[in-house]
Amino acid sequence: MTESISASPAERPVPLQRYVQCASAAGLHRVAYTEWGDPDNPRVLLCVHGLTRSGRDFDRVAAEFAGTYRVVCPDVVGRGLSSWLANPNFYGIPQYVADMVTLIARLDVETIDWFGTSMGGLIGLGLAGLPETPIRKLLLNDVGPHLEPGAVQRIGDYLGKPARFETLQQGIDYAALLAQTFGPLTPDEWREINTPLLHEQDGGWSLRYDPRIALPFAAVTEEATKLGEAALWHSLASFQGPVLVVRGEQSDLLSRETVAKMVETGRAVASVEIAGVGHAPAFLAADQIDVARQFFIGAAANAS
Repeated sequence: MTESISASPAERPVPLQRYVQCASAAGLHRVAYTEWGDPDNPRVLLCVHGLTRSGRDFDRVAAEFAGTYRVVCPDVVGRGLSSWLANPNFYGIPQYVADMVTLIARLDVETIDWFGTSMGGLIGLGLAGLPETPIRKLLLNDVGPHLEPGAVQRIGDYLGKPARFETLQQGIDYAALLAQTFGPLTPDEWREINTPLLHEQDGGWSLRYDPRIALPFAAVTEEATKLGEAALWHSLASFQGPVLVVRGEQSDLLSRETVAKMVETGRAVASVEIAGVGHAPAFLAADQIDVARQFFIGAAANAS
């Protein structure tokens, strides 16, 4: 069993809650983000979450790394405290990459390191392959250019479905059921990462994401999937910096075969497998956070 970081949410530093204005072809929207550490620190770690999650998934990582990095954890548009897009057809990697470029410009730094879980990893991979990318190091948490079709279907089966709860705890439990492959988390850990996914509305509780993100997800054709995958393989091959691929041992989204191909395709790709979890490792446990620390910072003795 993995050991959890001992500091409770009440004992951690309080992050700043900020917003940046971004644009799509349909108009303007706001992207929310939490910011940890010294706001003048030029060393920035951008942590980007999965499909229906929020930037608050990274609170433990951010608190641990805030002495070394300025850690920034956005809510991707349509999720968390961010705006919903006027046109749901723009919910996709190109828009998310554009929003992250705007956010990085707001941060006023030349380079960043990137920690991306699932969808957040795909956004990072898309940005990493562009000429003059600001990404220096890239951690891909249980995701790669090729996604196993069975897992994509599993996600599509629940994505955007109406869900309303009488109590906050019911909502937390529902989100935990959807994310049960994250690993054997405690009730307190589920409460910690799932509470930000919910909001009180009209006497009940609802998930804090735009259900219309399911529309472009469901509309993706086989041809578009192949084109997108080819573009992501090209991005991986083009990226100059180090990449760490983290795979959950029981992941149904990222196969060992895909990981092996990623190591072969990229210029400096290493991989780690986390035992006892599926899609995707939650990075709440000390040993998982240490995997990220070793990659981004080095040995724990040097993480000051």
